[in-house]
Amino acid sequence: MNRSRFGDLEVLCHTPAGPPRDTPLLFVHGAYTAAWCWDENFLPWFAEQGYSAYALSLSGHGRSRGRAFLDSLSISDYVDDVVEVVTKLPAAPVLIGHSMGGMVVQKFLERQTVPGAVLMSSVPPQGLLGSAFGIAFSRPHLLGDLNNVIGGNQPHVETLRDALFHEAIELERLQRYYHLCQPESHRALWDMSLFDLPSLSRIHQPPMLVLGAEHDVLIPPDQVKMTAWRYEVEATILPGLGHGMMLERDWRVAADPILSWLHAQGL
Repeated sequence: MNRSRFGDLEVLCHTPAGPPRDTPLLFVHGAYTAAWCWDENFLPWFAEQGYSAYALSLSGHGRSRGRAFLDSLSISDYVDDVVEVVTKLPAAPVLIGHSMGGMVVQKFLERQTVPGAVLMSSVPPQGLLGSAFGIAFSRPHLLGDLNNVIGGNQPHVETLRDALFHEAIELERLQRYYHLCQPESHRALWDMSLFDLPSLSRIHQPPMLVLGAEHDVLIPPDQVKMTAWRYEVEATILPGLGHGMMLERDWRVAADPILSWLHAQGL
């Protein structure tokens, strides 16, 4: 794994042993995390499949710029980060965004297009409010704990387990992820709820794959299906996974359909 600096942005990269495929992959993380979440499984595995696999830490996250003024950062600022990295890659990448990262990818597509886009348990184009109401009714304790996180506090370990995982994750691994998590920008959360939602008429839509997880309590399958409907594609709901699908023990259940889709697109 190479840890690169794209200006003041942290970018993790895994490259294949032989000549890489023409189209690289750029992974965009969700709220409260950073590029590290892709480095656990996805980056090395996709490099083994022949892809140059990159993951950036958005401003205010990981080792990227802006940690001191995280709360002032907007979704538009995060899109600026993606634009900055895309322009420095050897070729236009397929963008793969998870949760908040999926919203960032959608907003990126208002500005320019790429060879393909994958939305994984993405914040839907209509925003977070539908999901929040659903959590309020189905798991009120979880919504309260998440509001605590939004207030700048560290989540409870059990909240992290409930929010991200379907598997019975071992405590040692859960605690490691817990210590890697961080606060999220209030401004970005409001943007995803109400103030900066995608304008579908402005989006340059490339070939798109929309993935959801059967046991996702944050972006449940009905929200994923709504996203797919908006973009006129079929949703793929992955069995046995929770929201943090790239970190689950069965992460290949999420990775394999992406690889098959890439091959089907000739990428």
